[in-house]
Amino acid sequence: MALLDPIPSPVEHADFAALEWEPLLALVAGFAASPVGRQAILDLEPSANEDWITSQHQLTAELRLVLAEQVSIPCGGLFDPTQLAAKAQNPGAALEAKELQSIARLANDVASWQALLQSPPARLAGKLSGLSTLSAALTTSLRPLAETIERTIQPDGSLADNASPELHRIRREQERQQRVIEESLRSALRKLSSDGATQEDLITIRGDRFVIPVRAELKRRISGVVHGASSSGQTVYVEPLETIEQNNELVRLIEEEQAEIHRIFVALTSQVGRYAQGLVEGARVLALVDSLQARARFARDYECVAPAITPDRLSLDAARHPLLEKRLRLTGGHVVPLTLELTAAARQLIISGPNTGGKTVTLKTTALLAMMAQAGLPVPATAASFPVFTSFLADIGDAQSIEAALSTFSAHITNLDRLSRLAGPRALVLLDELGSSTDPEEGSALAVAIASHFLNVGAWSLISTHHTSLKVYAANTPGVLNAAAGVDEVTLVPNYQLRLGVPGASAGIQTAERLGLNASIVAAARQRLGSQQVDIARFLDRLHNELTQLEEERKLAREEQYALNQARAKLAREGDVELRNRTRELETKLASLLKDFEFQMRETVRAIEDRAAQQKLSKEAERRMIRLRREFQESFNQTVVAHRTGADQGDANAQPHLLKHIAAGDQVRIKSINKIAVVQREIEKDLFEVTLGPIKMRVKRDELTEPKPSEDSAAVTRHDPLAAARKQKNVQVTVTSANTDDMRTEINLIGRTVDEATGELEKYLDRAFLAGLPRIRVIHGHGAGILRRGVREFLKSHPHVATIAEAPQNEGGQGATLVELRQ
Repeated sequence: MALLDPIPSPVEHADFAALEWEPLLALVAGFAASPVGRQAILDLEPSANEDWITSQHQLTAELRLVLAEQVSIPCGGLFDPTQLAAKAQNPGAALEAKELQSIARLANDVASWQALLQSPPARLAGKLSGLSTLSAALTTSLRPLAETIERTIQPDGSLADNASPELHRIRREQERQQRVIEESLRSALRKLSSDGATQEDLITIRGDRFVIPVRAELKRRISGVVHGASSSGQTVYVEPLETIEQNNELVRLIEEEQAEIHRIFVALTSQVGRYAQGLVEGARVLALVDSLQARARFARDYECVAPAITPDRLSLDAARHPLLEKRLRLTGGHVVPLTLELTAAARQLIISGPNTGGKTVTLKTTALLAMMAQAGLPVPATAASFPVFTSFLADIGDAQSIEAALSTFSAHITNLDRLSRLAGPRALVLLDELGSSTDPEEGSALAVAIASHFLNVGAWSLISTHHTSLKVYAANTPGVLNAAAGVDEVTLVPNYQLRLGVPGASAGIQTAERLGLNASIVAAARQRLGSQQVDIARFLDRLHNELTQLEEERKLAREEQYALNQARAKLAREGDVELRNRTRELETKLASLLKDFEFQMRETVRAIEDRAAQQKLSKEAERRMIRLRREFQESFNQTVVAHRTGADQGDANAQPHLLKHIAAGDQVRIKSINKIAVVQREIEKDLFEVTLGPIKMRVKRDELTEPKPSEDSAAVTRHDPLAAARKQKNVQVTVTSANTDDMRTEINLIGRTVDEATGELEKYLDRAFLAGLPRIRVIHGHGAGILRRGVREFLKSHPHVATIAEAPQNEGGQGATLVELRQ
């Protein structure tokens, strides 16, 4: 039974040899990790089943994701276990140690693959659906089988002592018996050594029996059994009579050991038989995985892409022939990429140009990459798209056959006849040097007729030629395109660049001159060249020069556009960073202002002595603060979004937070310090000079807002909790004087308890804060320090207090504390 399923719907006809299919497969197979994976690659062939093609490319793409995460694919122990699995299912069968060890390695690889799919790296989560479906049949864990074999069989193939309790017992008895035998033989050696009968003082083994070496001429002086002699004959190996029975017992134990070992191998083999189906299924999955791994590694090394399958388009963007690239890598060269496009409306391409200009490489690259695409192999290109072909038909190279008595021309005609009978709308036909090897005029007519035939049957075809008639045919026939194989106009060295839309000049005389042909012959050839052909050649040269110049200008324009795009992107990124930083800064300021506003409102409410009014106003103030915070945040977010998207540009209503009309003499509030100032003049656009008492300041428009004192009474009531309280019926609001001149700047707490002192201090702080005192002194005396500590702990957590510090000696030292109040 084959380990892998056959390729579904293989192409009907393919000229594999002409298109170098087997060397390509050998190149890809070199990236596999196991012989099974390599063989799976070598067995690949193009399929006409679009679903299979798509699934193979999806699986390869998923393997490339796994490799990109530096995850090791467990295929090192992969082999075909079909025969061993079948043998293991036979009752009483025993696999050898090496076979069982190979089973264990395979089981470990399958288990590791299962674990990888069950717990993939975080960045691969949800991205391996195809591989998970492929491995869905692996429902049995093979790890227990691998662990049992590894625990039982040591790396050298021998059984571990603890493979079974019976084996452990037998081997311990063997060790004891060996010690008894050795002691008996040493005793015999000691008796014989004084007589000089022993050759040397050592014990050796002959045929599983312990013996001692004795000089040959003295062997009759020792009672025992002789078990051979040395190669020189001077020493014989004797088993003394007193150790014969002991050796017999050791031999019996050895036989028991072999029987137990056989029993263990039979048991292990039986266990393998129970896992046979899981082993074979696991090997089938890993064989395909290793095949996919080889494709993924090849794709990474040769910068390949997954091709698109489109029924009406054949296109290549920067494509390279992988075998040519491999060869050029060894010599330090590089492949000139190929770009071309055919469509259902124009599916025939006539390629002309000089010899050695890359025409044949163009044909082979196109066909080989199309075959790779249909075999599930990524293609070396930046982008590629192919229809699904059922035939790959080629007439490339010298087809002369001495054995079949065919000339080059006859062989070509025979092959072309075969291709003409097989070609259809789903065939890719490649014709190299069409119309050559015969009379130029007849060959030209024949070439046009053959090209017309393949066009009429709807085949996709690429044809290389030197015939001018074919170039004219391509220019005048719908559905046919011209292309020129490039050559440097100055050096006449081929540059292998394919230029679509124009025919190429053959430049045979120039090529011959470049290759070193005798100068007189070259001159004579130019004189014999007809004037019409010279005019055509000159026209093509001029056309190619103009195209080259146009391409240079287009390239320069692309580079300039790219530079502009990069600069624009850089400026956008820098602007985004600046905007984010400014936004965070504004958010911080907004949060600080809101927090300060909330604090001021709470303190104002707390100053109301009527408890009922205070509670009512406190709840109302909290509700309004929550609403204001939400409204401010929403307005801020909307403003930021409008600014980033450009929605506020040129729209004054898109920035409602800005004062629209500011004139000299207007009262404005400065947001950052929450003070009212008077506008003096507009210095420049959106920058104003304002006075705050005796202070002159320059402030931007976005830092100014309308002053609250100028609002109407309803607005004042809405924003001033005290005003709101005074408007309540039956509510008398009394606020401690806020006149700094009437307010003492110190409080004496000496003689109070901590509770009395903190209660009195709290009232004093409220009055001092409302009076706007910047600093106060709290006198608590020295004493035992209890009152000082209590007062300072209270001050540290009070909302009106900014900082506290011990008073200097001239203001009381440790007996007083200086307090800076919040402003």
